[in-house]
Amino acid sequence: LIQSAKLNGHDPYAYLKDVMEKLPTWPNRRIQELLPHRWQLTGQRIG
Repeated sequence: LIQSAKLNGHDPYAYLKDVMEKLPTWPNRRIQELLPHRWQLTGQRIG
C-alpha cells in the first residue's frame, strides 16, 4: 500500500492515516474508493 500510494502521487503517511480513520465505519460497497489509485484526501477537491 505504501508503494502504491507513492506511485499514485500521495504522501504514504497521509494516505494510511486517512484510510485507517475511515475504515471502521466505511461502507463495504465503497471500499474500492480507499484504494490508492481512487483515494482522495478528506477536504481535497477533485478535478
